Formats: sequence, C-alpha cells, structure tokens
Amino acid sequence: MINKQLVLFVCEHGSAKSVVAAAHFNKLALAKNLVLRAISRGTDPDEEIPRFIVEGLEGEGLTPGELKPKLLSKGDIAGALRVAAFCDLPDRYGTLAPIERWTDVPPISEGYDKSRDVMLARITNLLDEVTTSDRRV
Repeated sequence: MINKQLVLFVCEHGSAKSVVAAAHFNKLALAKNLVLRAISRGTDPDEEIPRFIVEGLEGEGLTPGELKPKLLSKGDIAGALRVAAFCDLPDRYGTLAPIERWTDVPPISEGYDKSRDVMLARITNLLDEVTTSDRRV
C-alpha cells in the first residue's frame, strides 16, 4: 500500500511550471477521487508568483496552491511519493525519493498554453503510473 500521498513539483523559482503543474495535478486527482495531492517548491524561489501565471490559472478555473513560492527542503522530498523536477536539483536530494526529470517542458514564459499542454500529458501519465502501482490510492 502507498503511504505517501504527496507529489512534489519543483522548478527553479517555484513560481511558474511547478505552480501550474501542481494546480492541474490536484484538479485531475480530485476528478478521479484520488487521495493524492501536489505541492510546488523552488530551488531558488521568487518573492511572488507572476501575475501571468495567476491569470493563466484563473482562466482555467484554478488557483495556485500557495500564495508565495516556497524553498525546497529535504523534508518536502522525503515526504513525497514522487518528485517531478523541471530543473536540476542539488545532489543532496537525489536519494530521498524517486525523482523524474521534466526538463524538456517548454518555458512557460514563452507560451503558457504550450507549456501547460506538455505538462498535462506528463501529469496524466504520472497519475496513471501511481494509481496502477497501487489500486488503493
């Protein structure tokens, strides 16, 4: 049985890709009645989430999970079922949880929809993987 119910999305500034991915993951997990949830973190977090990210999410009926980007911690990774990283993570985090590299997602600053669409495909696959590995999720 899966004990961990948290999926962690990490991007450099914790204010764009990880925020959008976590919001969409949570929407899809809720629609499937899953107990999984996602949070976003940054390796070098910005002071705030850019307005265009908030507006992009609002246009889809979503909101950021947190109002301000947060710094990634070892506890965040150790408590995660899965980690999706949009950037390189410091080596000290590499053995604490399974980490997927999502470094091929286009920059969200160059096109919200294009970046989101790539993320949605990856998120759908991730949800399929974690729910088929344990049907009790």
